[in-house]
Amino acid sequence: MRATLLPGESSLGVMGGGQLGRMFVHAAQSLGFRTVVLDPDADSPAGLVAHEHIRADYLDPNGLSQLAQQCAAVTTEFENVPAKALEQLAQTRFVAPAGAAVAICQDRAAEKAHFAASAVACAPYAVIATEADLLAVGDDLLPGILKTATMGYDGKGQVRVRSRAELAAAWVELKQVRCVLEQMLPLALEISVISARSQQGDIVQFPVQQNLHIDGILAVTQVPAPGVSQELQAQALASAARIAASMHYVGVLCVEFFILQDGRLIVNEMAPRPHNSGHYTMNACDLSQFDLQVRAMTGLPLTQPRLHSPTVMLNLLGDLWFDPAVPGVERTPAWDAVLALPGTHLHLYGKASARPGRKMGHLNITAATTEQAESISRQAATQLGLAADW
Repeated sequence: MRATLLPGESSLGVMGGGQLGRMFVHAAQSLGFRTVVLDPDADSPAGLVAHEHIRADYLDPNGLSQLAQQCAAVTTEFENVPAKALEQLAQTRFVAPAGAAVAICQDRAAEKAHFAASAVACAPYAVIATEADLLAVGDDLLPGILKTATMGYDGKGQVRVRSRAELAAAWVELKQVRCVLEQMLPLALEISVISARSQQGDIVQFPVQQNLHIDGILAVTQVPAPGVSQELQAQALASAARIAASMHYVGVLCVEFFILQDGRLIVNEMAPRPHNSGHYTMNACDLSQFDLQVRAMTGLPLTQPRLHSPTVMLNLLGDLWFDPAVPGVERTPAWDAVLALPGTHLHLYGKASARPGRKMGHLNITAATTEQAESISRQAATQLGLAADW
């Protein structure tokens, strides 16, 4: 065990300069920590607000050396930071989450094996790395979803297949890289659990989050989860805790689940970092997921976060910055009309330009009751031109 890093006395580093890194930097700075970001993009959202921005590739030896020299502890803001880089930093600095845990999350096959080892059910699947693997796939896995084993996120690297012919064509489309074929199951709901775990094994968790995805990208999160029984919520929280504990995880971990139409709970995937579905914690809880990320990596106490307001989170994609009637011309959404609604909290990520599908910000709506939060969120969605039929 290492000594606790006290506020105002240390520098904290983050690998990755996107919006999750930006919100981590803000949380760390609010406690008085100095912050250092390593990211190759000169205009990265986190790099623009950190005390220091090291502009280097994630495997650049000089960049990693600078980060280690300047920081007492390091975290990551997205799952595709090379695990090897985290392992190199861990030779001289505390790193949370560890490279070994991140490596599991980066590989769907390893991830599913870990779920099985944690006694948490996932969809039936097969790993396809060779022609022989392809031919050996059982008919019971079709229809299914073929996913690249690595580098997939927000619905990328995934193809739905209904037959063996479509499966073979999809594998060619995905460049015949190692893939995981998952049986397609009848889904009722999607939920997620965000946990924070310390070096000592202490764990705290946010309430279960109910999520709506559109085209593979999160669109809406509701808390408390309106369609989930207390029994299923307890099962999801316990499963997420086992998954974290069985890989000795330190830091913030998001585990996503499916609730099937027959009522069963199935784990989908996990992210070794704060998560889009947890952004509501910035306004609806007394501690945010980023506050807990700072606490976990510094050894500060992990107190149980409290949800003080029912909430809805709307994800804001770059499509909002373009008028469908005037193709290609960027505009500013009607933030004044949205912010005139009570309980609205706008978070923009400081990205230089918008493009369709790019995560530009999120809007949190808090209220005294669930009904009020849902009503106001639908008004906000209508103002922005978003679908309001969740």
